[in-house]
Amino acid sequence: MHEFEIRPLSADMWDAFVALCDRHGGGGFGGCYCTWFHRATHSAPKSGPPRTAADSREFKRGLVDGGHAHAALVFDGDTAVGWAQYGGPDELPGIAHRKEVETGESPLPDWRITCVFVDRRYRRRGVARIAVDGALELIAAAGGGVVESYPQDTRGKKVSASFLYNATRSTFEQAGFTYARPKGKNHCIVRKTV
Repeated sequence: MHEFEIRPLSADMWDAFVALCDRHGGGGFGGCYCTWFHRATHSAPKSGPPRTAADSREFKRGLVDGGHAHAALVFDGDTAVGWAQYGGPDELPGIAHRKEVETGESPLPDWRITCVFVDRRYRRRGVARIAVDGALELIAAAGGGVVESYPQDTRGKKVSASFLYNATRSTFEQAGFTYARPKGKNHCIVRKTV
């Protein structure tokens, strides 16, 4: 079995994180550098210039340097090959279908896992699950609590990896999460206490 190592995203890990993003056009979503969920809205501002990949990279750098961005980075040697982004609802407010998620049916979670990304060379090798487990370990070390995520509910169908920005329901269920309810057309809400 191949050995991977989990390291928390930090200023020391910045170059490895950026190298992984750069190998994939900025990490998806048009070069978001894993900032999509840090912003309260998913679309570009209605006025002013659209966000560029360079803007997103610098925004993420500021969050990382300030301790306001968290992720479990999966390493193969010295190369980052995946991550699972996590943080509290205040840190990661930009989830799709937010009104549907924050209905008042259940209290806000302590933590969210909002993005799971795997280098295309490492897909279908269990790296997404390793990243989720790594995030759970880092969350536990930070005091734990209720963790919520919003994976794709594939219902057993094959789905292109480009749509699996937060892995699959089965990945989270294998990590001990419990299905709570559907979210949007193809996603669901899962929860776990650590």
